Amino acid sequence: MESAYTKLEDICEAAATLNILCVGDAMLDRFVYGQVERVSPEAPIPVLRQSSKETMLGAVGNVARNLSSMGCKTSIASVIGADAAGDELVEALEANTNITGELLRSPVRQTTVKSRYIAGGQQLLRVDEEVVQGLTPELEEKLCALISDFGKTASAILLSDYAKGVVTPAVISACLETAVTHEIPLIVDPKGTDFQKYGAPDVIKPNASELSTFLGYSVKENNEIETGLEDALSSLEAKALLVTRSAKGLSFLEKGGVVKHLPAEKREVFDVSGAGDTSLAALGIALAAGASLEDASRFALIASGIVVGKTGTATVSMQELRAAIAQKYRSQNRGQKAHLPLDERIAEWRKDGLTIGFTNGCFDILHAGHLATLEFAAAHCDRLIVGMNSDASVSRLKGPTRPVNSQDDRARLLNGLKPVDAVVVFEEDTPLEVISQLQPDLLVKGGDYDANTIVGADIVKSKGGDVLIAPTLEGRSTTNILKHSDDH
Repeated sequence: MESAYTKLEDICEAAATLNILCVGDAMLDRFVYGQVERVSPEAPIPVLRQSSKETMLGAVGNVARNLSSMGCKTSIASVIGADAAGDELVEALEANTNITGELLRSPVRQTTVKSRYIAGGQQLLRVDEEVVQGLTPELEEKLCALISDFGKTASAILLSDYAKGVVTPAVISACLETAVTHEIPLIVDPKGTDFQKYGAPDVIKPNASELSTFLGYSVKENNEIETGLEDALSSLEAKALLVTRSAKGLSFLEKGGVVKHLPAEKREVFDVSGAGDTSLAALGIALAAGASLEDASRFALIASGIVVGKTGTATVSMQELRAAIAQKYRSQNRGQKAHLPLDERIAEWRKDGLTIGFTNGCFDILHAGHLATLEFAAAHCDRLIVGMNSDASVSRLKGPTRPVNSQDDRARLLNGLKPVDAVVVFEEDTPLEVISQLQPDLLVKGGDYDANTIVGADIVKSKGGDVLIAPTLEGRSTTNILKHSDDH
């Protein structure tokens, strides 16, 4: 059975083979950074001393930027003004070699610009320069032709509606027809109260506020979301409806299915600018790769969880996604297969491509030094196996008064620690035989050792593994603790 980790990794792997078409409203995102050190004498407002300025593709352009950052080939089709801001948008597009397509220019349109003023990582003010205008028949025809042309090589179409006039009924029809003709998914990020106008895309992706506006009643809690999704989808031709819920994650409903809720990734939030664009891009990649809507939703949540931890209209790289997926899988699945024999667990871990670490000791009286070593070891591998000397082995090494705690108690305590995935008791004086049997990818030892002289180091290194020395906490040792106890 394919694991959740493998499914998400497959999406990452497929990204480089995809070409996704982005259609919708394009904007120029401008960020003005500086410091606030005083209040204006003219009014009770902060004075921003500008230190830098940055401009980039926004709205549907930001969706394309995220797709490109995730390693996906991208085409963009939109209409902007024949003005200075439009020139900046075209320059930004041409600077990204992984994004192709065309921004049609119109002398009667004004390019939308969103300027954000930021100090200390916090937005002070946003200024929008925009005029909402529909398309002339000539521009509409040209844009529809672009959609049809770019759609021939597309793996999916993402329609990003910011209600600035580009997403007309004819443009929606062109996207629907192209998706059906080439049997590719169409995902819509909607705006306004009329979701019916989008016809029958694969997914419509509003946020909770937009869904509430469409329904005419508030949807916040899970039961309200469930009722809302059912009511909304019953009146729509769309195959599925997915609602993003900020810190509460997302929920979705497919025709003939039941509502599913997925929690958000737990991350510190610095800026939500563009998080919806990142989510749309990730969802598009996953569905274009053939993933189920549930797996695609998990992928999108991980991507948006990363981007809200950044400042500005940021993007997510495929390297960041892979790292976050690996971390999520490690945290989520530790201990899930604890009921299986160790050899079966190891086989499952290896099948999932996880690195297996090993460290060992007597662990007679657990103390902070032990925990530090275990945390160090766990931080350098996906799964940590701890080798523990048996009672007889401890007695031979430490003397007839040891161990203080039996091997059953010691093993139980170790198994209860967060960094530990499995405990192996060995009878020998060294863990050489255990290491030979387990063949770990990483060997960790705490203390003042030479990595080359650690027992089992040659075995691990011979298969390309690593040997690390964990830093020690001064004065923490079982011998010192027992001596201190005897002294008192």
